[in-house]
Amino acid sequence: MSGNTFGTLFAVTNFGESHGPAIGCVIDGCPPGMALSEADIQPDLDRRRPGTSRHVTQRNEPDQVQILSGVYEGKTTGTPIALVIQNTDQRSKDYGAIAQQFRPGHADFTYWKKYGIRDPRGGGRSSARLTAPMVAAGAVAKKWLAEKYGTVFRGCMTQVGEIEIPFESWEHVPNNPFFAPVADVSRLEAYMDALRKAGDSCGARLRVTASHVPVGLGEPLFDKLDADIAFAMMGINAVKGVEIGAGFGSVTQRGSTHGDSITPSGFATNNAGGVLGGISTGQDLEVGIAIKPTSSIISPRQSIDIHNQPVEVVTKGRHDPCVGIRATPIAEAMLALVVMEHALRHRAQCGDVAAGTGDEAAQASPKASFL
Repeated sequence: MSGNTFGTLFAVTNFGESHGPAIGCVIDGCPPGMALSEADIQPDLDRRRPGTSRHVTQRNEPDQVQILSGVYEGKTTGTPIALVIQNTDQRSKDYGAIAQQFRPGHADFTYWKKYGIRDPRGGGRSSARLTAPMVAAGAVAKKWLAEKYGTVFRGCMTQVGEIEIPFESWEHVPNNPFFAPVADVSRLEAYMDALRKAGDSCGARLRVTASHVPVGLGEPLFDKLDADIAFAMMGINAVKGVEIGAGFGSVTQRGSTHGDSITPSGFATNNAGGVLGGISTGQDLEVGIAIKPTSSIISPRQSIDIHNQPVEVVTKGRHDPCVGIRATPIAEAMLALVVMEHALRHRAQCGDVAAGTGDEAAQASPKASFL
């Protein structure tokens, strides 16, 4: 099975299955000399892991990461970094009834048609559990980018089902299980409790940002920074839509409004989402994603089995009624991996480029002007 490696200069190869003994990844291309330990990675895995509230799957995985290679005396060596996470709470018997059936909304049918075989236990390779290694790899990228450029990645939920969530403050995000930027989440809790009781699921919208991004990341045409961001976000399980900056809101804007005016001190607005012509502007990268309702629900649905006979499918087991609840750290990680890849590309090709205005004084003191 190909398609398991993300990135080129900072290449992350993902391995494992939802109910296998372990999952993990190998990171190839991390620059040497950076201090790295499990403690740098674990906090992001703790934010993503299951069983953290009554509103998510009750599969209880500690998701403890172990570094197997690529670090010597506490520092990266430039060689492949192998990260492994043990699976400790599989309940494969939950999937016995659907081994011969195709769950609506899942990858069961397409995997079986493509490969002629599939692992029905938790979805196998198609499980969202395989996002955990990407979160681990993203934590490594986040640390390097923070040390090199001061880049900071943040994310939050902006809508769950029919409920839009207004933005109050980033400080609220770590204080509730929804990654919601609001102080009071009682309405969201009541909504999710009712949804679980009904045996149904819902979708969500998330916002993810990167601040202190260097100017100049990205390439013209086919390796645009925003194109790679969209590619990465669509690689996350259940994501069905991606917006950069104003996104679909651009449709109703006028050109006089959408184009971000530039002043000597910087851009006046950020409808572009931090990218112009596929290249970063130095503004915050602003990304929005839409996540579909969870496909694994206990409500009966019509489908077929491997013999093309009609069946009624009921998916038992421990599932998130809204997979978007735990997706914020995943989206942050994937954005970090894209920025990391492009930062290394830019350093390789344009590391000695010194853009300026032609004004010797301004060039001697880069902070003297916006350019």
